[in-house]
Amino acid sequence: MENVIRKMTSLYPVSDDTIQALREKLVLCHFPKRHRLIEADKYCKSAYFIEKGMTRSFWLVNGEEITTSFSSEGGIIFSMDELYYDSVSEEFVEALEDIVAYRIALTDLLELFRTNIELANWGRIIHQNEYRRLHRSHKERLTLAAKERYEEFRRQFPEVCQRVQLGYIASYLGITLSTLSRLRALK
Repeated sequence: MENVIRKMTSLYPVSDDTIQALREKLVLCHFPKRHRLIEADKYCKSAYFIEKGMTRSFWLVNGEEITTSFSSEGGIIFSMDELYYDSVSEEFVEALEDIVAYRIALTDLLELFRTNIELANWGRIIHQNEYRRLHRSHKERLTLAAKERYEEFRRQFPEVCQRVQLGYIASYLGITLSTLSRLRALK
């Protein structure tokens, strides 16, 4: 659980007791590349802390996959619709690499948020950061040219650029693969 703990404590100082309380609720899981950890229109009932590997979240819109985010070592993935609104997910989460993760039941995660102030504050920080990423992404799509969006993405997420298919990055940026290929060739 080294990557998960490192990332967690880099965001918020959690005690050994809190780590232990979390560990008691976790189940080690392995998923192959392309496995869907979360599926739209279905209840998953779990969240996953990623120890090793990378995932992408996406919507299916008129048969086209629209990438919304990427998660890697130390990250947590779950359906916000399910966790907070008790409704099925609107997104898919797919393994881009073989995944080693720790699963926690959403009911257990919510109970830990309710009873453990350190985990509640860590969860708040996670959501603050995600809100900021979404806000920044929305602003960039509305105000920056494709080249500038790609440069900003490379600056913010260099590890994604090295590990993910270009088509997923193009989808995230709201540009075509041919446009992204052309931008990369200009370097």
